[in-house]
Amino acid sequence: MGGAQLVGRWVESYTGMSTDNIKGLLLALSSSLFIGASFIVKKKGLKKAGASGVRAGVGGYSYLLEPLWWAGMITMIVGEIANFAAYAFAPAILVTPLGALSIIISAILAHIMLREKLHIFGILGCILCVVGSTTIVLHAPPERQIESVAEVWDLATEPAFLFYAAVVLAASFVLIFHFVPQYGQTHIMVYIGICSLVGSLSVMSVKALGIALKLTFSGMNQLVYPQTWVFSFVVISCIVTQMNYLNKALDTFNTAVVSPIYYTMFTSLTILASVIMFKDWDRQNPTQIVTEMCGFVTILSGTFLLHKTKDMVDGLPPNLPIRLPKHADEDGYAAEGIPLRSAADGIPLRSPRATDSFRSS
Repeated sequence: MGGAQLVGRWVESYTGMSTDNIKGLLLALSSSLFIGASFIVKKKGLKKAGASGVRAGVGGYSYLLEPLWWAGMITMIVGEIANFAAYAFAPAILVTPLGALSIIISAILAHIMLREKLHIFGILGCILCVVGSTTIVLHAPPERQIESVAEVWDLATEPAFLFYAAVVLAASFVLIFHFVPQYGQTHIMVYIGICSLVGSLSVMSVKALGIALKLTFSGMNQLVYPQTWVFSFVVISCIVTQMNYLNKALDTFNTAVVSPIYYTMFTSLTILASVIMFKDWDRQNPTQIVTEMCGFVTILSGTFLLHKTKDMVDGLPPNLPIRLPKHADEDGYAAEGIPLRSAADGIPLRSPRATDSFRSS
């Protein structure tokens, strides 16, 4: 034990980060690796299931019978478990922005495994994401010391966070029951808005549950507190809702459009929720806060640059459609021979002049 404490003190003094923050960082990085790979596999599974059944974007659940989709889901679950554990050790303002690294992993795997071309500006976008992530990691606040899940419950029931939760739930219900039936298939912000709003509450509940389990494993049983089970119910409800509408967004709109918008909204709302509930910024000076926000903006810039230039191949400008055509063949081409291009599809860009040769083949 003495050796472990000595190593922990050495790491903390050398990096300037707490031991818990380093544990959370390593878990968040491994999470990005698994989740980045899962996007490609899940998208393939959704497309394959949609070719033989009712698409998820129009309310179908045929993807549940598709093994490829389940392979991607299992990979994502492994990543989410690592992400879940990361929130138990590090503040959300450190863990959540690192989700951008999963987009980099997805782009790199698409370049290597699916033979997609990664434009020079896409590489620049990856570099910006790494620089922004490093900035946030080096200036993240230390984890708040909590001794009981009851303390987390007290934070969650303060007026400021209760007001935030009420606004999120009201906005989510309005989107689900009013906007989804009318605009879900045509406006990308409807599905992504639901995922992001509900997702911010799920992260706060995941962090609370992670803290409860960490304390339980350390010898302080938190399972006897009813608050632990309330947080567990909120986590399950939010994640089911979030995954349902994320599937609809991925199946209806292009992944290259969904990913950066979802990342931006989800991360922004999660940071806001964490600042309100856990008061992360109370433990930092203005310089650290501004530096973190600059790092976040850098990540956003890299994310949008990466996806904006994903289809800039062979000197052609990007003309990525936001919405996927209703009827597409399994090979990723619509009936008229126009390719559906996204990071998850693995279909190279073709010029309009190549359409005729494609049809003749």
